[in-house]
Amino acid sequence: MSKIKLLVVDDSPFASKQIQDTVEGNEYEVAGYARNGEEGIKLYEEIKPDIVILDIIMPGIDGIETAQILLKKDPSAKIIMLSSLCDSGTLDEIHKLGLKYLIPKPWEDEVLLATLELIQK
Repeated sequence: MSKIKLLVVDDSPFASKQIQDTVEGNEYEVAGYARNGEEGIKLYEEIKPDIVILDIIMPGIDGIETAQILLKKDPSAKIIMLSSLCDSGTLDEIHKLGLKYLIPKPWEDEVLLATLELIQK
């Protein structure tokens, strides 16, 4: 059985490593890692991941804008947002894009894994 491919877009190498450590040994693999939105969009087209884990606060284009661009290119893209800013304004922006999942940083590994399960349904 092939693994579920994840693309992690986060300017923090620590966060990316933490995600990799969490999903390894499960049915997921981090197929790509980008430090910013521009890189993430390019990698999305190259590796066609099953799920994108996208940080909101990044240099250059932020996660919200990156998600908008990805959804324009691929309306069926599955995106989980990560943010240290989990206020109602951020949630509203995410919901406007049609996204359902926002995980607060720092996250619990179980929450990340449960969200990965949910987004596939």
